[in-house]
Amino acid sequence: QLTMSLNSSTLLNEENAQGAKGNTECLESLLQTPSSIQDNPLQQLQLASQEVLEKAKKSGRSKCPRCNSSRMFYCYTCFVPVETVPTKEIPTVKLPLKIDIIKHPNETDGKSTAVHAKLLAPDDVTIYKYPCIPEYEEKRHEIALIFPGPNSVSVKDIAFHLQKYTKKGVCSSDDDCSREPLLKQAKIEPEEEKNPSECTSSSRSEGTRLKKIIFIDSTWNQTNKIITDERLQGLLQIELKTRKTCFWRHQKGKPDTYLSTIEAIYYFLVDYHQEILKESYKGQYDNLLFFFSFMYTLIKDAKCCAEKE
Repeated sequence: QLTMSLNSSTLLNEENAQGAKGNTECLESLLQTPSSIQDNPLQQLQLASQEVLEKAKKSGRSKCPRCNSSRMFYCYTCFVPVETVPTKEIPTVKLPLKIDIIKHPNETDGKSTAVHAKLLAPDDVTIYKYPCIPEYEEKRHEIALIFPGPNSVSVKDIAFHLQKYTKKGVCSSDDDCSREPLLKQAKIEPEEEKNPSECTSSSRSEGTRLKKIIFIDSTWNQTNKIITDERLQGLLQIELKTRKTCFWRHQKGKPDTYLSTIEAIYYFLVDYHQEILKESYKGQYDNLLFFFSFMYTLIKDAKCCAEKE
């Protein structure tokens, strides 16, 4: 019943590194042979070559070019690949809308797949650490929040519900239309700011067009603090219902429809492409799972190797 970001994660954080040390022979065999993708539910994805990740896996941890921290594949604090993973060999995905990811302050950086989105779609994704988030009120006619709830709607109904926001009028009073844009918001996205006088002359088609989607990067138990924030009130909420997670850190006792952040982003975009843009999906966003699918296979193989021993 849910699709949001719940306890999303990267692979080789310190916790996993310690586990790997305890199974040296198994790990060495994995590093010497290509990972099997048999029975991998992600194997149908149209992905760029992951050879660069295979090479990085064999060479082990490397330095972040910005903070010099030792990382595997990428730095989850600087949002850049490590020295053994050339940026030019990482695919770039162009998204049809902007994405804001609001990360809970207690969510461990090394356990968040949110960074995958920033690495692979750097021009369209912004990550905020709560409570530092934008003010969304004046643009709620073009923004939606991925979160389940009694008033959540499906992706195919987005246009209809955003139109109702426009009918009510984003600028419902003279005060709303005449006041200056919020400085905090203007600093974050100056290119999207419009002259307040344009507010009343926006066309219906422009007013009902989704321009930004918000995801929450948090465990389920931590979401209440963020979702009840006044800056997120009144936003259209979208619920994804039909996908099952492949995430290796799935929360105990939670349904398998609870997706990691990068899975939620990917599946939303696939549905958006088909339901809203009305276009045939041909793998345009598959590379958002470039890191995720590689880590899934690596961990799956490691578990199989450990079970055999």
